[in-house]
Amino acid sequence: MWVKFMDVPDGYAAEMWRELFNQEALAVRIVPPVEVGAMKDAREIWVPDGKTHVAREVLNKI
Repeated sequence: MWVKFMDVPDGYAAEMWRELFNQEALAVRIVPPVEVGAMKDAREIWVPDGKTHVAREVLNKI
């Protein structure tokens, strides 16, 4: 099961977060807007339910 972890302002920021979380061995799903959008549209970042504590630790490192 996946849970919403954070909102990001655009697709470029979402890709940056994906790379950071992947370097810490954390799987990430980026959910685009419902309508077909451009990279400038806001995105949601989802992480596995049991790994939210890992995502928070990554944010604390920054």
